[in-house]
Amino acid sequence: MVPEKIYDILLGARTADKGTISFKDGRVIQGALIFNPFKGTGRIINIDQELSVDFAVDDIRDLKLA
Repeated sequence: MVPEKIYDILLGARTADKGTISFKDGRVIQGALIFNPFKGTGRIINIDQELSVDFAVDDIRDLKLA
């Protein structure tokens, strides 16, 4: 997926919308999304796994909102 498409999807997501991010390094993480459109960065938070991962749009290979 191209970065522009990922950026558009993230802009359409409300804060704390649930989604699944597939990173270019192979990680796949599900959780609530927080996105800062001015910096092009965000965070995905999985409460069940007590996991929080910062990301940049360029780090993402695929994105699906639940």
